[in-house]
Amino acid sequence: MEINNYRALIQYDPEIEMFRGEFMGLNGSADFYASDIEGLKEEGAISLKVFLQMCKEEGA
Repeated sequence: MEINNYRALIQYDPEIEMFRGEFMGLNGSADFYASDIEGLKEEGAISLKVFLQMCKEEGA
């Protein structure tokens, strides 16, 4: 999946019956969870925004 030009790997976690996304190629971890594709897109955008904001604040 691609969100705002960043690629994310999506896997299904049967224990919690949700999809888990994790952005690839970042200098840290940014993951997100949702029960459907639309939710993944929304949660992914939020997770990415928070991650990039933290990087900006820390000068990374």
